[in-house]
Amino acid sequence: MYLKNLSLVCKLYRLIITPLKCFHTNSHHIPAFQLLPFLQSSSIALNLHQGKQVHAQLILNGITTANPLLLAMYLRVGSFTDAKNLYYRMDLGCIKRWNLMIRGLVKMGSFHFALMFYFKLLGCGVSPDNFTFPSVVKACSALNNVRCGTLIHELIMLMGFEVNVFVGSSLINLYVENGYTSLARNLFDKLPVRDCVLWNVMLNGYVKLAELDKAIEIFEEMRKGDTKPNEVTFAAILSVCGSDGMVNFGTQLHGLVVSCGLDSNSVVANTLLSMYSKCGWLSDGRKLFDMIPQADLVSWNGMISGYVQNGFMEDALCLFSEMISSGVKPDSITLSSFLPAVTGLGSLRKGREIHGYILRHGIPLDVFLKSALLDVYLKCRAVDTARNIYNQSTKFDIVMCTAMISGYVLNGLSNDALEIFRWLLKEKIRPNAVTLASVLPACTDLAAIQMGKELHASVIKNGLADRCHVGSAVIDMYAKCGRLDLAHCVFRRLTERDSICWNSMITSCSQNGKPEEAINLFRQMGRTGTKYDCVSISAALSASANLPALHFGKEIHGFMIKSSLFSDLFAESALIDMYAKCGNLDLAQHVFDMMELKNEVSWNSIIAAYGNHGHLKDCLALFDKMLKNKIQPDHVTFLAIISACGHAGKVNDGVHHFKSMVEEYGIPPRMEHYACMVDLLGRAGRLDEAFKAIQSMPFSPDAGVWGTLLGACRNQGNVELAEVASRHLFYLDPQNSGYYVLLSNLLADAGHWRSVLKVRSLMKERGVQKVPGYSWIEVNNTTHMFVAADGSHPQSKHIYSLLKTLLLELKREGYVPQLYLRMNPKERVS
Repeated sequence: MYLKNLSLVCKLYRLIITPLKCFHTNSHHIPAFQLLPFLQSSSIALNLHQGKQVHAQLILNGITTANPLLLAMYLRVGSFTDAKNLYYRMDLGCIKRWNLMIRGLVKMGSFHFALMFYFKLLGCGVSPDNFTFPSVVKACSALNNVRCGTLIHELIMLMGFEVNVFVGSSLINLYVENGYTSLARNLFDKLPVRDCVLWNVMLNGYVKLAELDKAIEIFEEMRKGDTKPNEVTFAAILSVCGSDGMVNFGTQLHGLVVSCGLDSNSVVANTLLSMYSKCGWLSDGRKLFDMIPQADLVSWNGMISGYVQNGFMEDALCLFSEMISSGVKPDSITLSSFLPAVTGLGSLRKGREIHGYILRHGIPLDVFLKSALLDVYLKCRAVDTARNIYNQSTKFDIVMCTAMISGYVLNGLSNDALEIFRWLLKEKIRPNAVTLASVLPACTDLAAIQMGKELHASVIKNGLADRCHVGSAVIDMYAKCGRLDLAHCVFRRLTERDSICWNSMITSCSQNGKPEEAINLFRQMGRTGTKYDCVSISAALSASANLPALHFGKEIHGFMIKSSLFSDLFAESALIDMYAKCGNLDLAQHVFDMMELKNEVSWNSIIAAYGNHGHLKDCLALFDKMLKNKIQPDHVTFLAIISACGHAGKVNDGVHHFKSMVEEYGIPPRMEHYACMVDLLGRAGRLDEAFKAIQSMPFSPDAGVWGTLLGACRNQGNVELAEVASRHLFYLDPQNSGYYVLLSNLLADAGHWRSVLKVRSLMKERGVQKVPGYSWIEVNNTTHMFVAADGSHPQSKHIYSLLKTLLLELKREGYVPQLYLRMNPKERVS
C-alpha cells in the first residue's frame, strides 16, 4: 500500500513540477487525498500552467472546483482573473473566503482590488473579523491612504478589535509610515501586549520624522519594560546618535550592544561604524572596523565614506586599495562614496583609473555613480570628458543635471550651465533646492540680475525661500550684481539663519565696499550663538583688510589661536591677506612660514601680498616655489602675477604670464584677467593694444574693464579713446559718479571746456551725485577717516593748524604747489 501511494505521489509530482508533453483526459485518475496536500503546501512552487493542470486533475477526480485551496493556489500564482471567476462560484456568506481573497490580493500587490473586495464584503452584509482588518489596513498603508485607514479604524473600534495585537499593529504601521506618529502613539499605548517588532515600528517612525527626542524617549521606555532590544532596535537608535552628533550616548549604546551579545551582528556593527564616522570619532570607528571578523561590503563602504566625509582623503585612498587587495569587490555605492576623495585630492589620473575599473568590471553606472564621476572630471577641469559622459547618457535625472550645472559654473562656463537649466524646464524636470542654489551663481557670473530675479521668484513659488543654502545663493547673487539692498532684504526675511547665511551676508558687505557693516554683522553673528567657521573668519579678516583695521584683524588672529580654526588653510590664507593689505608684510610672511600645510589659496595669498607691495622679484620667486611644490596654479594665481607685473611696469612679463595661463595651463581668462591686462598695457601707455585686448574678449566687457581703460586714458591724456570707454560706462553703470568725474577731469586737462559742461549737465540730468573720496589712518587702534575740507573731526582745528605749519616749512624748502587741474574761469571740477 505504501509503495502504491508513493508511486501516485511521484506521478503527481512529475505532473506539477514539469509540464507534460502529452496530457490525455483518460489518463490514470489520481485520488483527491493525494492532490489536495499539494494545493495546501506553499513550499511547492507552481506556475499558472501547472496549477491549471492540477485543477483539471481535480475535475477528473470529480472534486468540486469551488474549493478554497484552488482559490489560494490561483492567488499564489498571481492569476487574478482565474481567482475571481472561481471566487464567485463559492459561498459568499463565509468570512473566511473573503479573508482569503483580500489577503491574496494584498500579497499580489493589487491593493485597490483588495479594498474593493472589502467594501463588497460590507455590501453583502458579511461581518469582518480580526483576520480581515490587518490585510485591509495594509492595503491602505501601501496606497498611503490614511483617510480610508481612519474610516476603517472607526469600524475596528466599534467592533472592539482595536486592542487586538495584529489589528493594532497594522494600524500603527499605517500611521507611522505616513507620518502620523501622534495617532500611532495613542494606539500603541492602548495595546496590552507590545512585542519588539511593534516597539521598533514606533522607534523607526520617530527616527524617520527626525523626532529624535521622542525616539530616545520610547527607546528608554522599552528598556524599562520586559522587551529586549534586537538588532533593528539598535540600528534605529544608533542612527539617531549619528545624525545628532550624540557620541556620548552612542558609546553607552555600544556598551549595551556588547552586553546584549549583538556586537558581532553585521547590521549593528555597521550602524555603530556609521555613528562613529558621523560624529567624527574616526579612530574609534577604525578600531571597531578592524575588530569585525569578516568585514562585509557594507562595512568597507561605511569606513571609506567616514574618511571622505571627515576630509581624510589619503586614508580613504589607502583603505580603498586595501579593500581591493583583500578581494572584496566594490559596488556602485563604494565608488560613489570613494570618488569625492579623488576630487578632494585633485587627482585626475586616479579619477581616470577608477573610471577604467568601472568599465572593465561592468559595474552599473547608476545616477549617483555617474554624478560622482562627473563631479571628479569637472572639479579636475576635464570638462570635455565630463561633457562626453553626460551626452552619452540615455537617462537624465535632477542629480546628474545639477552636477553638470555646478561643474560648468565652477569652470566659468555659466552660459552652458544656464542651457542645461533651460533644458530641465523644457523637459518638465522640476529643479530642487540644490539645483537652484547651483544655477544662481551662473547669473552672478554673467551679471544677469533680471534672470536672477526670475529664479528668485521660482524659489519663492516652490516654497524654498526659507532653505538656508538657497537663501545664501540668492543673497550672493544680488550682492555680486550690485544690489546689496536686495541682499539685505532677503537676509532679513530668512526665518532661520545658519552660518552659511551669515557668511554670505558678511562676505557680500565686505566685497561691496561696506567693511564696517561686515564687521558689525560678524559681531551680531557671535551674539546670536551661531558658531564661527573658517568662512566667517575669512570674511571678517577680509573686511578688516578693506577698512583697514589692523587691531580688529589681530583680535581675530588671537581668537583663531584659541580656537581650532588656526589650522584651517583658508582662514590662515585670509590672515596673510589681511596683514599684507594693512601694510605688515613681515607678519604676513610669518603666518605663511608657520603654516604646516599649504594649498593653492595659501600660495596665492602670499604671492598677491608681495605683488601688491611692488616686490615683483619675490612674487615670481614664490611662484616658482609653488610649482616646485607641485601645487597647480589657478586663475587667482595668474591674476596676482599679472597685477604685480602691472605695478612694476613689466609689461612683457605680464603678457607672457597671460599667454602661459591660457596655452600651458588651459585656464580660460575671466573678466578680471582682461581688466588686469588693460591696466597693464594702459600703465605703459600702450592704449591701442589695451583697446584691442578688449575687442578680442570672448564675452562682453563689464564696467570694470571699461573703467580701467578710462583710468588709463586719463593718465595718458587720450581723449578720443576715453570718450569711447565713457559711452559704454554711462550705459553699463550710469549712476557711478567716478566715471563722470574721470572723463570731466580729462577733458579739462585737454581744455575741452564745452565737453566738460556737457558731462556736468549729464550728471545733473541723471541725478548722479558725486561721492566724495576719503582717506584714513589708524592711530592707537582707532581708524580716523577724512574727506576734503573736512571739519567733522573733533581735533580738526589742531590738524589744520599743523598742516598749515607743515605747508610753510615745505615752501621754505622750495616746494611749489602744482594744481591738479587746469583752471577754467567759469567752471572747475575737482
